[in-house]
Amino acid sequence: MNTHTLYLRRKYGEKGTNGTITYNGEQICHTIELPWRNNLQRLSCIPEGRYKLQKTKYYKHGEQIGIPAVLGREAILVHAANNAMKELHGCIAPVTTLTGEGTGDQSRKALDKLKALVYSLWDMEAEVFLVIRG
Repeated sequence: MNTHTLYLRRKYGEKGTNGTITYNGEQICHTIELPWRNNLQRLSCIPEGRYKLQKTKYYKHGEQIGIPAVLGREAILVHAANNAMKELHGCIAPVTTLTGEGTGDQSRKALDKLKALVYSLWDMEAEVFLVIRG
């Protein structure tokens, strides 16, 4: 089976974690997450590492990109949000522009771009991984 890897490079801050997702060296979008708080459920971004992405149906957000194998965590998704502290509980939100620590704008547009890429890889029967680094 083909495998494809997206890279999320993070910068950690007091009020949030900002990042950039790239694929084959090309920037796809920026990301916002909660600050690092020792992987505390609903209060921290997830640990750095390599994660397999999968389609996840979720009552609140519909079908999303899920990150199922996060140690000590559940229901980690990639979904739209523009303010990590107000809208996220450990998930990753793509944004078009970073506007501050853990804040960004045009999240829906960035999510659509990221989903188009990941879903096209899934449609080719590929496994898709996300590697998160500081």
